[in-house]
Amino acid sequence: MVAVQSYCEASASISEAWLEGGISPCFYFTLVPTVLLTLSFFFGTFHCVCYRHYGTEMEPKFVPRSRLYDLQLAVSLLLLLQFLGGLVWRAAGGGELPGYVVLYGLLSMLGWAWAVALLRLERRRVLVRDRTRGHSTVLLLFWAVAFSAENLAFVSWASPYWWWGLENTQQQVEFSLWLMRYVGTGTLFFLGLKAPGLPRRPYMLLINEDERDVEGGTEESQSTWHDFGQKVRLLVPYMWPRGSMLLQGLVLLCLCLLGLERVINVFVPIYYKNIVNELTDGSSWKTLATTVCVYVLLKFLQGGGAGECASGFVSNLRSFLWIRVQQYTNRVVQVRLFSHLHSLSLRWHLGRRTGDVLRSIDRGTSSINSLLSYIVFSIFPTIADIVISIIYFITYFNAWFGLIVFVCMFLYLTLTIIITEWRTKYRRDMNTQDNNAKSKAVDSLLNFETVKYYNAENYEVNRFEDAILKYQISEWKTQASLAFLNQTQNLIIGSGLLAGSLLCAYFVQEGKFKVGDFVLFGTYIIQLYTPLNWFGTYYRMIQSSFIDMESMFKLFTEEEEVKDAVNAGNLLYKLGKVEFENVYFNYTDGKEILKDVSFTVQPGQTVALIGQSGCGKSTILRLLFRFYDVQGGCIRIDGQDISKVKQVSLRAHIGVVPQDTVLFNDNIRNNIRYGRISASDHEVEEAAIAADIHEKIQTFPEGYDTQVGERGLKLSGGEKQRVAIARTILKAPQIILLDEATSALDTQTERNIQASLTKVCSNRTTIVVAHRYREPIQYDQWRLRGGRLIIMARTEHDELLAKEGLYCDMWMKQQQAQDSDSASDTEAKDRKSEKLQPPSVTAGHRSH
Repeated sequence: MVAVQSYCEASASISEAWLEGGISPCFYFTLVPTVLLTLSFFFGTFHCVCYRHYGTEMEPKFVPRSRLYDLQLAVSLLLLLQFLGGLVWRAAGGGELPGYVVLYGLLSMLGWAWAVALLRLERRRVLVRDRTRGHSTVLLLFWAVAFSAENLAFVSWASPYWWWGLENTQQQVEFSLWLMRYVGTGTLFFLGLKAPGLPRRPYMLLINEDERDVEGGTEESQSTWHDFGQKVRLLVPYMWPRGSMLLQGLVLLCLCLLGLERVINVFVPIYYKNIVNELTDGSSWKTLATTVCVYVLLKFLQGGGAGECASGFVSNLRSFLWIRVQQYTNRVVQVRLFSHLHSLSLRWHLGRRTGDVLRSIDRGTSSINSLLSYIVFSIFPTIADIVISIIYFITYFNAWFGLIVFVCMFLYLTLTIIITEWRTKYRRDMNTQDNNAKSKAVDSLLNFETVKYYNAENYEVNRFEDAILKYQISEWKTQASLAFLNQTQNLIIGSGLLAGSLLCAYFVQEGKFKVGDFVLFGTYIIQLYTPLNWFGTYYRMIQSSFIDMESMFKLFTEEEEVKDAVNAGNLLYKLGKVEFENVYFNYTDGKEILKDVSFTVQPGQTVALIGQSGCGKSTILRLLFRFYDVQGGCIRIDGQDISKVKQVSLRAHIGVVPQDTVLFNDNIRNNIRYGRISASDHEVEEAAIAADIHEKIQTFPEGYDTQVGERGLKLSGGEKQRVAIARTILKAPQIILLDEATSALDTQTERNIQASLTKVCSNRTTIVVAHRYREPIQYDQWRLRGGRLIIMARTEHDELLAKEGLYCDMWMKQQQAQDSDSASDTEAKDRKSEKLQPPSVTAGHRSH
């Protein structure tokens, strides 16, 4: 047991502040804990009382979730334990235990314990009248004084009473404890300026605006690593090629080659040093030649180093083997995302921006490959090289070289991460502007006809140019911040190289090292700085990949609005009876489309839905096809609730001819065959004949191989609609939904297709949306949407006309329009016949 023999050492006094070229340890370690305890205890107590009496408990939703706050707390507790550990070590180590060491340990523990309590207090309570944000002045001053006090140790560099000489175990342990305090207090001070665990805006404003402001501010300024765990979970299925033993073996082999590269990187500088030493020592030719051959072989395997400069045999072999794994990842990502997009609801597809979605898919899929490659083959190897180098320098040289490497690595990585996180907002804004520009271009090109109709070419060009200018502004900010980051990294690397080279040269001059040792240090440190220099690029690329994947992850997180029930079975089609029972539906809250709609379509009946635009006729078809689920009531087919059956089986029995037909950019044959992929060419032609388009197709130079263009724009509206009808005829469904299927056709073609549709729809349950009222004998029932659904048999047509209600009014307006069109056609024919009359005889005599 060691007792306290005196307050200071035998040769020192507390009144003596300067002792042999440095601050007296007794004076220093008495003053520092006293000041810190005063700051934390007295001022902290006053601060605590104010928070308890005048503060309020913060609502949990306003307290940001922050890993940096957890780091603050962990570092504070680590420093607290460090003081306790240092005191225990001195007490158990034997020898003299000065009183100032005990005082320093106890007062420091009390001060840091109170600081931890204040840190937790500010996390939970806040002064609502305080319009500032961030940590209190007491905590910031405490951390600043603690960090400054540790920097004062450099003043005593030449003093024999301090630990800089590292001459014995006690000095080495004290140096390690000081290094821990220096890094810890510096970290707390700089993190305290950011205040990661506190709201980024004054709490009073948050209460008034009732909004949550998490760490990093709004979504645009959130850290790239936000929701890192969720992103990694989405990446995990693509990291390991399940189901393929060959690809799994390639992954393991690439990892083994990666480990071999690390070993080679260690031995290349060693053999280079051996060559220099053997040349200077006059070794035999055989020994020198062997060393040179081994060195060249290692360089051949290593190549130009690590990172982007790597071109060695091992690195090239690894890159070659990784190609198949990368292709697997790329394929799986694109296929799964494409499948997911097709599973989303009609509501999402109606609101999507095609250009934005395509850009997100392109950048997202490519970023996953980049992310996996950078993490596995760049970040992990670089960190491993740093750890190996620190251990090697401490072991082979001394602790000073390990300290130089550690400080440089720490500053380099810390500043790289901080500056890169700051640059995130510029990169994200650049992506947003890029998406915006591409979306404008795609929308404009897709609607080029409308642009031509209104002579809006210059307007569209100017809009696109404005979008490009906004993108270039964000791009300039991104590139400027990148240049600033590169200069900062070069400054740190240059400073570390200068310090290490000067120290190594000094030891060589003193005779402690050989010339080969200097060469070893220079070769190793430059070899280490090569991947370290690329580390900033790797980190930026990983961050950029996360940013690029954010839009793609949002697509993955889009929920399916219409889902199959857990135990959904297939639709058992029997007769085709369709029932709507008390159906309620609206697209948006507050705007009801269908209210308490009930009707029945008997098997084989043809039913027409008529009414004004926007009354819900097409909505009924969409609900039956289950593009949407009803909000109330139910829809049945043969007594089966369609929400309880699988969507695939339901839609297999339903054929739809939409009002607005969009074709694939393919030939006519394949567009018709889309109704049934396995159909033969003969069956395709029969469907075209039934849709009254076969003869028209035969007039085209390429016949059925004619390309229809994007969205079928090379065909007329009537031709596109007849192709859609042929496609549905080829599907041969039991239930047919016609959404004004002949609206774009002339009268004669309409009559031909009506006859074809009558044949197709015979003995099939058919629901027709009609905007024009034809002879009611064509339909078994009419359903008029006029505030509510009215079921009307075909014999009630004359009765509804006699009532002079809504039906009569709409019918008369249509008849007047048809009479006007007929009169116009007759007048045009008369004018044409007059132009074709031969000259009269009288006129001929006159000319004669």
